[in-house]
Amino acid sequence: MKKGYTYILTNKNHSVLYVGATRNLKNRMDSHKNGTGAVFTKKYNATILIYFEEFDNITDAFQREKQLKNWHKDWKWNLSKFLNPESRDLYLDL
Repeated sequence: MKKGYTYILTNKNHSVLYVGATRNLKNRMDSHKNGTGAVFTKKYNATILIYFEEFDNITDAFQREKQLKNWHKDWKWNLSKFLNPESRDLYLDL
């Protein structure tokens, strides 16, 4: 079974959040940073990786993505702030 990742992106103003899931986080982030990821991330320049989770099974990552997309914006911020209080770009650590 392939690993999977669920992740949260924001923009430099921290005014939007984007939740996604992927098999290869590094490649997906490169796509977002280059403007070839999702239409939403390109439109709002949401390219700062503030949170991610790794799963042993890609199906679990997609299920978690659906769960997080149903969360209130404040809940998503609280989740990311718990592990990344300064909202630094975790892409730099990939």
